[in-house]
Formats: sequence, C-alpha cells, structure tokens
Amino acid sequence: MGNKLTLRITDIAFGGEGVARMGDFVVFVPFVALGEEVEAEVTELKKRYARARLLRVVAPSAERTEPACRYFGECGGCQYQHLAYSAQLQLKHKQIGDLFERIGRFDRTLVAPVIPCPQPYGYRNRIMIRSQWDKFKQGLNIGFIRADSRLVVDVEECLIAEPALNEQIKHVRAHPPPKGGIKVVLRTQPQGWEVPPDSFFQNNPLLLPRLVEAVRDCLRQAETRHLLDVYCGVGFFSVELGHLVDSFVGVELDRLAIQAARKNAAARGLTNGEFVAGAAEDLLPAIMSRFPAQNTTVLLDPPRKGCQQETLQMLRRVRPAQLICVSCHPATMARDLKVLCDEGGFELAQVVPLDMFPNTQHVECVGDLRGKTAAAGAKLSLPTSRA
Repeated sequence: MGNKLTLRITDIAFGGEGVARMGDFVVFVPFVALGEEVEAEVTELKKRYARARLLRVVAPSAERTEPACRYFGECGGCQYQHLAYSAQLQLKHKQIGDLFERIGRFDRTLVAPVIPCPQPYGYRNRIMIRSQWDKFKQGLNIGFIRADSRLVVDVEECLIAEPALNEQIKHVRAHPPPKGGIKVVLRTQPQGWEVPPDSFFQNNPLLLPRLVEAVRDCLRQAETRHLLDVYCGVGFFSVELGHLVDSFVGVELDRLAIQAARKNAAARGLTNGEFVAGAAEDLLPAIMSRFPAQNTTVLLDPPRKGCQQETLQMLRRVRPAQLICVSCHPATMARDLKVLCDEGGFELAQVVPLDMFPNTQHVECVGDLRGKTAAAGAKLSLPTSRA
C-alpha cells in the first residue's frame, strides 16, 4: 500500500481499468490508454492483484485526448473521456469480443463493429443527482458518486447529459434537498412516448433509431409471424415492430409501464397485440403455448443483471424460431446466451453493439439467436402459468 510503481498498460479491462502486469501479479489503473507508461500509487492490495491511483502519464498514447469535463477523473460517471472517440469504439469492440469469447465460448468474429453515437456529449435524457452532507465545508455536495469512493462529488453540470438536464441541475442546486442521502432523478420526457417517472426508457434518444433498426433487421431476417416482447417496459419495441408481425404480446412487471404501453400502442393505432403485467417467469409458459414455435420470435430486454435462469431454461425447452436479446451489460448477456446455446439449444448468428453510452464503460448489444430445431407445425405444449 502506498508504493509508487512505473507500469506499462497492456490491456483495458471491461469497466475501464487499465491492466499492467508484474509477472503473474496484475495492477489495475484507471484513466489510462493501451500501451502507455504511467506512474501510479497502490491504493488496494490483494493476494494476486492491486489497484492503483494514476499519478502521471510518463509516455502518453496517441489516442489520449483532453477530457471535455472539468470533473472527469473525480466523478465516477465517465471512464473514457481521456480517449479519442474512435479509440473508445475500438476498445469497446475488443472488450465485447473478449467477454463473449471468455464467458460464452463464442467466436469473437460474430461481434460486429460498434455503431457510433452521432455525438459523444449531450446525449443522456436521464440522470440521477445525489446529495451528501460534507462535514468539512458544512454544506451539501450535490452531484454524482466519486470514481474512487462512495462519496459524492459536487457538480454544477454534466456534459454527457442533454442541455435541458443541466438546467434542471441548476434548479436542484438553487433549491437543494433538505438533507443528505436524497436522490433526485432528472429526466426529459421522450417525445411522442408516455413514460411514467420511474419506468425504464432508453437513455440515448440520438441512437435510438439505430437500435430499432438493428432489432428490426433481426426480426425481418427470421420472417416470423408472432413477437413476444419480454421485459417490454412502456412497449417501445412492441410498438416499433408490431406492424411487422401478425400478433405480439408485451410482458412487464412494472404495472404503470404496462398502462403506458397500452397508451403508446393506441396512440399509433396498433391493434394486433396486447400488454400483460407480471413476472416473465410466471407468465411466459401460458403465453407461449398460444403460438407455434417455428413462427415465433422472443425479444428479451432484461435489466443489467440479466434473465432469470427459470426463463432461460423454459426458452431452451420451447425453442422458438428466434431470440433477440438486447442488453446494456455484455458480460451478463454472454453468460445468458451461453446457457441458451449450450448443447445445441440455439445458435448465435450475430452480436451488434451500439455505443448508447459514449465516454463511459457501458455499451448496448443486440444478439440474434436462432433455434436449431422447432416442432414443425405444432403449437407449444407447456404448463399453465403459476400466477
């Protein structure tokens, strides 16, 4: 602890930390670029690895650039502002390939190049501001969790947020919460969509058309007639893709989101589907028994932690013609897809990454899986729902 080391960065791990090796011992250093020589101070020491704080860059990479945000390195929201945007895209592509190869045992060539965001700043339509009492200044810090601790760094703006949200930050700072520990969600309403305050909606409207396009291309290639949209939220994919199929069903635990989904579909005159509130693992068996497997696509857009094992095993048994998986966490996605593809259940056709979160460690992926065998012409025979 406290040792100062001169290190050569040989890799950037998923999550943003640089990797340096001293024999079999690994040192993780944030805010570095591949190939750089840096000086760092050890802040955490384990048996086989350590974490270190970047002190200075001895030999900078040509990919290093000046961060646009004055809080970068202190605020924990962004990990890659010090890298040119083209380098961020290449890095994320490699990281996704590494994860799918190591966790899922998939061929990394199945991962397509990362689709870039039209602008790497000013894209987020939702952020969470936190408040925390600072005993040293005897006042509230209002901002985001620090990169090196669970403390809150005081901020006046967020450069990856939409300009309208930065105006909201000013309002929160002018009218602060009564005490520390309070979280404030700031959001701009997506144009043309009904979204309850606590319901999920994609955070990057600039790249949303490309996300829809990627999912639409998968659905069209399979030529299925029925769509099951699992973890459907406010019905975004169902509404965008419903006209391509004979019928669709959206499933979502958030009841307010389901009510919004029905309104979103009605506003567009979409009448060939329905939205059902409840847990996917409870509702899917009965819902899927209504559709022939060889003509059904199941779209999975789970939270970051991934799908329930019960849901994955049920899909393995049913084996619909296609699964389209959308995820903001490629590690859990690779894990879940491995379960689905093991022992010949499904075959992964392609992974399309989209940089929905420029300057951060996060990236959205769309995976296209095809069922290897489906019962031809027969409807699925499954136990009824437990709900």
